[in-house]
Amino acid sequence: MNVFRRKMSSIAVSPAKLVSERTHQVAGKLSVTEHFFDVPKDYSKPDNGTLRIFGRSIRKHENPIIPRSQAEQQKASQLPWMVYLNGGPGLFCRPPHHYAFTQRILDAGYQLFFLDQRGTGLSTPITASTLGLRGDSHTQHQYLKLFRADSIVRDCEAIRQTLTSSYPPENKTWSTIGQSFGGFCTITYLSFYPQGLRESFLFGGLQPLVHTPDEVYSQLYHKVICRNEAYYSKYPEDIVRVKSILSFLTRFGADGTIKLPSEGGSLTRRRFLAMGIALGMHGGLDSVHEIVQKASNDIELFGHLTRGSLSTIEASTPFDDHMLYAILHEPIYCSGPGKGGPKWSAERMKKEFREFDDVEDADGKERPAYFTGEMVYPWMFEDYGELRKVQDVANLIAEDDDWPALFDEEQLAKNKVPVYAASYVEDMYVDFELATKTAKKIKGAKVFTTNVMFHDAIRSRMDEVVKQALALRDDVLD
Repeated sequence: MNVFRRKMSSIAVSPAKLVSERTHQVAGKLSVTEHFFDVPKDYSKPDNGTLRIFGRSIRKHENPIIPRSQAEQQKASQLPWMVYLNGGPGLFCRPPHHYAFTQRILDAGYQLFFLDQRGTGLSTPITASTLGLRGDSHTQHQYLKLFRADSIVRDCEAIRQTLTSSYPPENKTWSTIGQSFGGFCTITYLSFYPQGLRESFLFGGLQPLVHTPDEVYSQLYHKVICRNEAYYSKYPEDIVRVKSILSFLTRFGADGTIKLPSEGGSLTRRRFLAMGIALGMHGGLDSVHEIVQKASNDIELFGHLTRGSLSTIEASTPFDDHMLYAILHEPIYCSGPGKGGPKWSAERMKKEFREFDDVEDADGKERPAYFTGEMVYPWMFEDYGELRKVQDVANLIAEDDDWPALFDEEQLAKNKVPVYAASYVEDMYVDFELATKTAKKIKGAKVFTTNVMFHDAIRSRMDEVVKQALALRDDVLD
């Protein structure tokens, strides 16, 4: 294991090739620059092709009354960088001015870089059609292994070197802000390329330091059960509604005849219950209730689900539009060759929790039908129209047990990079107990812990959580 860690950390990263950049002013006195870079597809084989990577940077637009001197202009242009690492895997960034925290970070003196992680957005996106261009399923399998946190972090390092090429040596490092999976990427960054970091902020992103997903899902299912209990406690009338909808889907959707509007996938009982992915977000109980209420109303009034209901259900789990999320969701927890593969971990672990079984209680009364959470299951590659096209490669990924390491506990134990994290007791996506263990293994990490925020607090409770994270850096306890 130590030999492998040394091997990974020694992979050299050269500056990314800047292909183009254009700057535009947007409302709010902000300047947004759109950057395209070329980076190695495989950093261990830098001559084996490139990927096109996209990102947007944002800074305050300034038009001083008195023109600046050349030295003043250079100083103003070299503000410290902070890179935003998005949640996922497989999700792209919206334009920077659409994020609630952007102005807060700019006011703190940074300029921000929003990366479309490789395989997402405009960064050589992975879709069924683009993946098909790579060859057969075995070739696709090897290609997809290059889209995890280890490669994403190297992309960051390559881009950092390019963006700071004219900076004085003491200012070449940058800060990171990682949400969810973006925090996982940060742990990888801290493990293997800490020399590129000034400081790191993590929001719901303290990656469990495990080698396979099994322990993760055995923990997370407990929290999914708690969120189901909270849902049915708030909306007890939905116990009957959900059962009625499932009965309808059994009668009319069991053979895949209920098609969803945009991608040709099928609405089945199990796909309907996958809407529980929203239960761990602020307002998640309410959003699921709205869908259930409308679907139930459709069936009662018309005997079928209207297009509006079908579109909303489809949009609640958009894996067809974010294929990497489905394919690589379990491998993001696989760290180290020979440690074990995903092997459809969520499907296996689910069997240990009878709360998710569709059976009757001993007294003859049916239990509420429990929604599932963020888990990805093999049946999704049957029920989702686009995912069907990549079912073969998804199965190859699931059986693979040869994965590079994603963290180095020895390096984390001697960490020198300031780390500030927000961790949520009620997090349904990153288990709080495992996150706490991770924080204790990162030397010097400071953690804001709360039981009144959920996983998406950086979006839904931005003012509070960002204030607390910055206070970890700037304030004192007494």
